[in-house]
Amino acid sequence: MTGQAEPPYARIAAELGRRITERELAPGDKVPSTRQVAQEFGVALATAAKALGVLRAEGLVHTRPRSGTVVAPRRSARGSGEAAAELTRARVLAEAAAIADAQGLEAVSMRAVAGRCGIAPMSLYRHVEGKDELVMAMADSVYGTMSLEDDESGPWRERIETLTRALWRLHRAHPWLGRLHPLTRPLPLPNLLVFSDRLLGALDGVGLPPKLHFDVQVLLYSHVVGLAANFEREDEALSATGLSSEEWTDLQYVPTLNGEGVMARYPHFAKFFGHFASLPDGYDMDLDEMFELGLTMLLNGLETLAARGRTASASSARDSGQ
Repeated sequence: MTGQAEPPYARIAAELGRRITERELAPGDKVPSTRQVAQEFGVALATAAKALGVLRAEGLVHTRPRSGTVVAPRRSARGSGEAAAELTRARVLAEAAAIADAQGLEAVSMRAVAGRCGIAPMSLYRHVEGKDELVMAMADSVYGTMSLEDDESGPWRERIETLTRALWRLHRAHPWLGRLHPLTRPLPLPNLLVFSDRLLGALDGVGLPPKLHFDVQVLLYSHVVGLAANFEREDEALSATGLSSEEWTDLQYVPTLNGEGVMARYPHFAKFFGHFASLPDGYDMDLDEMFELGLTMLLNGLETLAARGRTASASSARDSGQ
């Protein structure tokens, strides 16, 4: 024998290490979960966990409580002064947004952004005053990428659908945006105000009273933000458990509903689930479909309100003419 074969965990660690050094996985990116590694390489969970442990020991990755295992920041081979001189505010904001996309808003810090840029944290202060400004500026820069194609001569419903779907696509890609502030404390971000102004303009065609006009704009925004936030929450749950939403449902929710006597206590659930129910194969939630359903219901209701308003105006006009 020429020697023992390399153990599976070592081979997996070497492959993941290669992806990191060759920047297939950049600093701040999520590393595949233990379950994902096990599935990809066809090994036991214990072997996958041992491979990730090697990467931690080598300092290539580290684990954050909320984000899971991510690629550790890497120092640039160039001097920090050279890197800082080449750095721009736009690059800083783009790197900060990339961290938020991969790990969530809580992972964004001056140190984390500096690590991703390969510079000392103090160098960032040439471009932003601190974390608060960094977060607001990166959010505004992301809102600035939104396509706002809007034919002001078109029907109001089509205009609202186009604008709201653009906001959905943006929040779907960057669900942390909805965690910047509560709905009751809106931020006057310039690019977000541009969107809201366009949406208010599209609503002009409905003919609503001023308060209701503004309320509807808030409801449309809230519909997008509320649903899109679940993409980040699902990422958090996947990172913490290694289970997809479908796997979690199969392991946790389905056994509960199928337990002996459970359906008898929940008769309306029983109409949908079970061997002879209307959804015998179960229910898979699709957030994109939920968004479209909610948007349709909101706009159908808006059309009803508009029709009632026109009827009331016509009736008032007739009464005043008598």
